[in-house]
Amino acid sequence: MVAGVSALLALTVTTSCSSVKDPGSKPDANKPVQTVAPTLSRVPVTAKTTYVALGDSYAAGVKIPPLVADAPAGCSRSQANYAHLVAQRIGIVDFVDVTCSGATTVDMAAPQKVAGSPPPQLDALRADTGFVILGIGGNDFGFTEVLRTCGEKALNRSLSPCKNFFTADGHDELARRIEELGPRIAGTLDAIKRRAPTARILVVGYPSILPESGPVCPGDAPFAPGDIGYLRDLVPDINNVLATRAKAAGAEYADIYTPSLGHDVCRPVDTKWVEGADPAADAAPMHPNARGHQGIAETILGTLD
Repeated sequence: MVAGVSALLALTVTTSCSSVKDPGSKPDANKPVQTVAPTLSRVPVTAKTTYVALGDSYAAGVKIPPLVADAPAGCSRSQANYAHLVAQRIGIVDFVDVTCSGATTVDMAAPQKVAGSPPPQLDALRADTGFVILGIGGNDFGFTEVLRTCGEKALNRSLSPCKNFFTADGHDELARRIEELGPRIAGTLDAIKRRAPTARILVVGYPSILPESGPVCPGDAPFAPGDIGYLRDLVPDINNVLATRAKAAGAEYADIYTPSLGHDVCRPVDTKWVEGADPAADAAPMHPNARGHQGIAETILGTLD
């Protein structure tokens, strides 16, 4: 377990999460968050569609070669990420990928503070944009920070040190973060619709990281046994927020979690979609590898049919 923890703790700042804060004014949880009337566009996505990909490191394909040569250095944007694979399969030429490692909903409308200073991702949208893929939310929640903390706490060798840490005052800090994620996703979807009012919008969820049941592999998932259930629920809970807010905004949702089951970090090298704490393939720790992006692309293409 120690080797896995060391690798997990070595995650770089660019693949970790930004501070958890909302863009602009803080939404009132008691007021409706839907500010744009939901209109679901099912216009077919074809080779002639103008297409923009927005999102974080899970969307960017961090450390998967070949990287996009002219992308900001801090984004680690791959030519083999799922957005590129979808464009290639459909034959889309008018395609812009502005996904970037470490991105939060804040970085949709403001310059991101990573090497290369990428501009606001929403600037890539145009009035005639026909298709938008959005993969965001994990960094707002602080997922990488949570995994790093839980790996570090596991060294204490108590039963559930991570859960104890995040619920120390009697309130579940991670449940609070998930609750706060909803208005941020809603605000981002509203902003996309204002800039690209006729676009077909697809929100992409996150894949399974830990085995669905049973024990985990300590080298790639270096967490205390009593914390596994607590951690296992996080991705489905985040995905539920994404799916709910997508539906409320009139957007579509691509369920990546279900097809990724059985492809978690504890699977063999030729099966896993997500690398563990000590990657065996080109990818950031606890992030999708090339096989994962291929699987996600296939799922997205199936959603578009």
